[in-house]
Amino acid sequence: MGYRRSLGALLLAAGLAAAAGCGTSSESAAEPDYAATLRPIIEKLMRDNAIPGAAVVIRSPSDGDWTATFGTGTIGENDPITVDDHYRIGSNTKTMTVTVLLQLAQEGKLALDDPIAKYVPDVPGGDRITLAQLAEMRSGLYSYTFDPDFNAALDADPRRVWTPRQLLDIAFAHPANFEPGARFEYSNTNTILLGLVIEQVTKTAVAESFRTRIFEPLNLRNTSFPAANDDAIPDPHPRGYAFGTNVSTIDTYALPPDQQAAAVAGTLLPTDQTVASPSWAWTAGAAIGTVDDMATYVKALADGGLLDARMQQTRLDSIEPIDPANPGVAGYGLGIVRFGEHLLGHDGQIPGFMTFMGHDPDADRTIVIATNLAAVPAGEGSALVLVKGILPTFYGANAVGGHDPARPSPGPSGSSEPVPTTR
Repeated sequence: MGYRRSLGALLLAAGLAAAAGCGTSSESAAEPDYAATLRPIIEKLMRDNAIPGAAVVIRSPSDGDWTATFGTGTIGENDPITVDDHYRIGSNTKTMTVTVLLQLAQEGKLALDDPIAKYVPDVPGGDRITLAQLAEMRSGLYSYTFDPDFNAALDADPRRVWTPRQLLDIAFAHPANFEPGARFEYSNTNTILLGLVIEQVTKTAVAESFRTRIFEPLNLRNTSFPAANDDAIPDPHPRGYAFGTNVSTIDTYALPPDQQAAAVAGTLLPTDQTVASPSWAWTAGAAIGTVDDMATYVKALADGGLLDARMQQTRLDSIEPIDPANPGVAGYGLGIVRFGEHLLGHDGQIPGFMTFMGHDPDADRTIVIATNLAAVPAGEGSALVLVKGILPTFYGANAVGGHDPARPSPGPSGSSEPVPTTR
């Protein structure tokens, strides 16, 4: 999504279809047995879904560790993905924002049942919306990312720098969708508000809180939270691609059927979104990281390495089904997702990139995937397509990959209208 930019001579006639799945790295003679099973599955899914490049990290004491890279970082070029590549990690940032919030709560600097009105004025119903409800996506506040004029502005100027106040003004121009606490609904407005709370309580920029409270303690040397006016990605990094525009993907990320076929065939190419500004996502989605850092981080997120035992239990106990009619599919709590029955973590989609991070505390298994395509032509997040192909190897043929929390719940047929995670 974002503005359409001609790729011109950069694109070879072979296009996307030839780029996806071509070549791997990080292969070694000591690979775990499951690698031989997963490699062809991943390569086929990439070809069938027009995914240019991907990096996969699996850490498992019982099954063995595996890191592999696939495809290209630049469509039409021999530009192999590397394990050191940096990606915009989108809504995985939300887990960081809420982690800092929980740290401040355990330090007694705020309370999770504080109303947001205590910290940010002019929030509609702010005296009745708690910080916990914001973190759990149960505030009822409209997400600014669905506003048509906002999406048109992103298309017109992808590098525009947005302030949190501008984003909130867009959100608050719309009525709330429901009463606080009534149900789950994913809204980026919630996490933008929490970013402002962190800055007010700590009296410092949220980037500094992330650095001192998360990045440095976990030795995440390749994870960063860029300044609002910084749309660069640290080297090395792949190009990031997306099909469609912000306006065309407000309601569904799926291309029309004829365009889906053309995209998979490589005759319809995605646009380059590498330098689109992430400022519009701020504490809801602007962070940058590598797959190795994400693997370290998600284990700490799920196992409690960033909170005391009591607050970690509060976080885990907060997880409730996204769809009460299908409780086993996925759950959401205080800035954390339960995917299916086993994995805790989050995913993140932003123009050009998608990442998934999950950790199974019982098996001590971590799965991280990063791609340089936002959503596949059929509309699903690209990293989630690969996750669903990987999970049966570890959890059986009936493994449930989990439902993206940013998407409407599946209907009776199991289908859903896909919506970007950053929405």
